[in-house]
Amino acid sequence: MSVTEIKGFGRSVGHTELYRGAEYSVDFVPKSRLEVAVKSDMVDQVVDAIVNTAKTGKVGDGKIFISDLDKSRSYPYRETDDTAL
Repeated sequence: MSVTEIKGFGRSVGHTELYRGAEYSVDFVPKSRLEVAVKSDMVDQVVDAIVNTAKTGKVGDGKIFISDLDKSRSYPYRETDDTAL
């Protein structure tokens, strides 16, 4: 699992800030990006856990993208595929 602090732009509205007497529009909104690699039989369980934990019910809650992972490899243990997860 990896968590990254990012800035995003989408349906969630930016805001304005005052700096040295001038007003600036801030269009990018701070967000978090979570990347998780799991075995295919755990996908629904992990998605449910993320949604139930992170959902605020407000605009900008985000999206969950699910994609297939063809191969995985762990170093230095030389594990591959499901064993590497």
